[in-house]
Amino acid sequence: MPAHGRTWIRTAAVTAAVLFFLAANVGATYAQDAASPATRGQYIFNLAGCKSCHTDEKNNGPFLAGGVPLKTPFGTFYGPNITPDPTYGLGGWSESDFIRALREGRGRDGAHLFPVFPFTSFTRMTDDDAKDLWAYLKTVPPVATPNKPHDVSFPFNVRLGQMVWKWLFFTPGRFAPDPAKSPEINRGGYIVQALGHCGECHTQRNLLGGVDTAKALAGNTRGPDKDVVPNITPDAETGIGKWSNGDLASLLSDGMTPDGDFVGGSMGEVVRNTTSKLSAADARAVIAYLRALPPVRNKVEEKKAE
Repeated sequence: MPAHGRTWIRTAAVTAAVLFFLAANVGATYAQDAASPATRGQYIFNLAGCKSCHTDEKNNGPFLAGGVPLKTPFGTFYGPNITPDPTYGLGGWSESDFIRALREGRGRDGAHLFPVFPFTSFTRMTDDDAKDLWAYLKTVPPVATPNKPHDVSFPFNVRLGQMVWKWLFFTPGRFAPDPAKSPEINRGGYIVQALGHCGECHTQRNLLGGVDTAKALAGNTRGPDKDVVPNITPDAETGIGKWSNGDLASLLSDGMTPDGDFVGGSMGEVVRNTTSKLSAADARAVIAYLRALPPVRNKVEEKKAE
């Protein structure tokens, strides 16, 4: 075999090995050595922010029994019951049903789910994390609370129409680690892109609800509940470029901004239920990933939410 052929094979083998190592480790959590999948799954549950969308905390609703309203430009959607209740929750679902919902945005009956459920991000989850999350959800107490119907006008309430939306805006597939980046940055990317689904709120959407990938994480003037969601790329003027690592760590742990204020609203819930529960290593990974993003100049603060 010619020398250049052997060199190509060695290069391909090394690249494949690096990619395999990264893919095997981006889904590893601080609870990697936990005794049960459910214990690991609880950590995934926290990182995925499930409580915020499926527990009506404002009205003291039962844990994960649904009813949380999410106001969007298309109408108001209500988070469903995801307890193991066999009638109103996930009690009749199988693990494969659940993973299909995460991967493909389809319910137990095959119906297309509305993209307010962030399957567009959860599709990137590792198989192990998806299975561990399912294991944890099976341990929570079942609650027989009916789901609230969405208050969405035609044609956005037609589930069959989601086929077209998916064709336009949804690319299924696992998180792809970047072999040029460190394991820490790849871990942070996995948390931000897949589990934390940060881009669902922090990226501008078009009139049909598709995200503007050219301005990923650069802020959104049409956020949930008509909130303006800030730019979290490392742009020095409109993003977090002037924030120190300590500033970012404080925001993730207790919601405090560099000027001594505290985030509220939806982000306050994210801090309380998700980012404050990050392990120290995962918090550093998220910060490292955000630092490594290309800065995008986009001053959303000067725009008004609709």
